[in-house]
Amino acid sequence: MGTKDITENYLEAYNDVFADIVNVLLFQGEKIIIPEQLTNAVSKAVYKADDGLHEEERDISKYWSVGNIRIAIYGIENQTDIHPYMPLRLMGYDGASYREQLLTGTPKEKYPVITLVLYFGTERPWGSPLALSDCFNIPKKLTPYFSDYRINVFNIAFLSDETIGQFTSDFRIVADYFSQMRKKMDYKPSSEQIVHVDAVLKMMSLMTGDDRFIEVQQMEKGEVHTMCEVMDRIERKGQVEGQKNTLFRLVEKGKLDVTDAAQDAGLSDEEFLSQMESAGYKIPALVSYF
Repeated sequence: MGTKDITENYLEAYNDVFADIVNVLLFQGEKIIIPEQLTNAVSKAVYKADDGLHEEERDISKYWSVGNIRIAIYGIENQTDIHPYMPLRLMGYDGASYREQLLTGTPKEKYPVITLVLYFGTERPWGSPLALSDCFNIPKKLTPYFSDYRINVFNIAFLSDETIGQFTSDFRIVADYFSQMRKKMDYKPSSEQIVHVDAVLKMMSLMTGDDRFIEVQQMEKGEVHTMCEVMDRIERKGQVEGQKNTLFRLVEKGKLDVTDAAQDAGLSDEEFLSQMESAGYKIPALVSYF
């Protein structure tokens, strides 16, 4: 991915969502992990380069424990594009987790590390690379000595309707959005109640690159509770913006007086001209903010 949001803003940081994702993608919907068995794990890996020490940070990482016994550590990585060297990157994360166990644990406390890559691309499935061996041209004589490493990639937009229906957390809303956009290039929202509203909207914005998902709460008074309400607000904002652009064009061409246009837009003359300029339209000569 490009710029990452902070960990607290990831929907998967909530234990109910994290457990739901792992249960559906790894265990076909069976409730193997319950949210109360998850705790946050260290997400940073430190490595040394020529110019000093560097940190890489997983998106989400959690311990799975039953009673006092730690069973595994799960990591989730979100991707909107195909990374050609993802196996190398994940191998570094997983290796850091194993190294931490060597340094801090006892021989009886070792546990496996499992990382899930959630790929949100809608144009095509992930494909290669899915293993360390996909990243190199390995001479045949070295093949017997080469230890391969495979990654677990899940193409969210390509999940079956049956699989998406197995999600019981807010992640079902996210997965359904990407599935519909892949199949129809359109989205019909549901009236299903969102539990973690802010996190869902931030994740939708991050994964789609559409800031309207995080702006939707400020568009109108009152919090949204369903994707129907979210999309209604986005649609209404689009209509308002479209009307404003029409007014901007008319004023720019001298076909409409600024005061009349501002009144139609519900703005003062100064606000209208400021927004007109910000939108890239030329303010006609002899028109002033004052």
